[in-house]
Amino acid sequence: MSEELLGRVALVTGSGRGIGRSIALGLAEDGADIAVNYRRDAKSAQETVAAIEKIGRRARAYAASLEDDASLQEMVDSAVSDLGNISILVNNAGIASRGQTVQKTDPTELERVVRIHALGPHRLCQLVLPGMRDCERGDVVMISSVATLHHAGGGAPYNMGKAAMESLAWTLSKEVKRHGIRVNIVAPGLVETEMGRRLVKATAGIDDLRKLDESSPFGRVCQPEDVANAVRFFVSSRASYVTGEKLCVYGGPQ
Repeated sequence: MSEELLGRVALVTGSGRGIGRSIALGLAEDGADIAVNYRRDAKSAQETVAAIEKIGRRARAYAASLEDDASLQEMVDSAVSDLGNISILVNNAGIASRGQTVQKTDPTELERVVRIHALGPHRLCQLVLPGMRDCERGDVVMISSVATLHHAGGGAPYNMGKAAMESLAWTLSKEVKRHGIRVNIVAPGLVETEMGRRLVKATAGIDDLRKLDESSPFGRVCQPEDVANAVRFFVSSRASYVTGEKLCVYGGPQ
């Protein structure tokens, strides 16, 4: 266990389970205290908090929706009061779109998916940045997707949301560099999470995602820890001269 992040506070959205939980635990292993964000599943969020505390770091759980500005404000205010200024923000929370063509996409779905993936993170950055500027170092990491490499048909809301998130990251990286803040992107492919399992079942009728191990790069499906390790790199001293970059975690082109 490293203590490189000792004294730093990380806010990880959607960290009650899945990729977000792995990121939260990884950052805690590296020494950070963690603000665990969740939307509805309080039990899973408290389990993440307990796992972080077992590591020996401080953690608190905060309910907030990326669709609700007031709840975001309350979360940031409470996290800063409880743990201190946030010097690491990981915008991880996300939802899938329904796989419809552009013509058949419900406008309310489009608005919601883009809000959660791009507009909510934009607002959260606004709320966190003033305190982050007072920290010795700041990091913002956006969890995007390799969907932005392909822009496959039937996924306009998700593709648009993640593309807007990446645009936000690249723009922000230029604006905050002078404040000692790095902004980077981690873009996973299919990951073994609840969302990943639902996606594979819906698109390929496969109940056990591990059946794809043999056809996957390096003989296994990507794990949440693989994504977490990329985040851990970006916020570490090993990436002190890295900003405005995108790291794809999907085993490389097929």
